[in-house]
Amino acid sequence: MPRKTDGIVFELQPRPTKGEDGKPLLYAQPVIKRKYSLRELEDYCVKYRRMQKGEMQHFFGLLEDVVATLLKEGNRVETPFGTLAPKLKLQGEHTDPTKVKSRDVNYVGIEFIPSKEFIERADCSRHGFRLKKTNVGNSQMYDEKAMDEALSKSTRRHGFTTINTFMVFSGLKYKSAKKYLDSLCKGEQPRLYRQLEGRAWHYFVTSQNTNTEK
Repeated sequence: MPRKTDGIVFELQPRPTKGEDGKPLLYAQPVIKRKYSLRELEDYCVKYRRMQKGEMQHFFGLLEDVVATLLKEGNRVETPFGTLAPKLKLQGEHTDPTKVKSRDVNYVGIEFIPSKEFIERADCSRHGFRLKKTNVGNSQMYDEKAMDEALSKSTRRHGFTTINTFMVFSGLKYKSAKKYLDSLCKGEQPRLYRQLEGRAWHYFVTSQNTNTEK
């Protein structure tokens, strides 16, 4: 079967809950190609939708001011995108409405409910979807061979690595890369020792230098 080359690219990530096989259940999320700022959005509309330069900046500035004013008054605002309303939270656990005081209620943000029409217009399933070939979450951290290769490559040149460098070779995110490197600094015969140089931890291979952590 030929490899799919069009469609929205997605990646898989693990959920906190596990399936019957004991492994984390997965969920799909889109791989964002790029982010558009308001200025870039306006440039797009000027080029492809015949909008005047500065028109969108003015419109959104005015809309933000008016909607914020109406929400502060406790109103719900309907737009072609959806509706917005203040989001409240009741502090503590209450069962008797007569004991709830004004001070027990806090403003915690804005509720946004997209309109049905907007959801349909933004439907990205027309060309289907294709999976990005990457590790799920930081699952490679549990592949001993892969981690050994990443550590070897990241320390080969200088005999040490940093968290950011190890991230490049291992594909791990910052916290997981740090957790893995720190784990190699522990035990009776640690593979690494670390020392702080400037603002970055440097992880040295103990076979080249047997000093303890500084």
